[in-house]
Amino acid sequence: MRKELESPTIAPGIDDDEELRQKASKEEVARGEYTKVVTLSFDEVDSSS
Repeated sequence: MRKELESPTIAPGIDDDEELRQKASKEEVARGEYTKVVTLSFDEVDSSS
């Protein structure tokens, strides 16, 4: 039986932006203990005005 994957979570109270922008140390990268984070932003402009 395949184990169902859980969604990644961040503990309540942690500043998401600050924590997700923190770079991994060289040691963490060497051990493979890092996650690539991509931030997408949608800036809608109202062209009717």
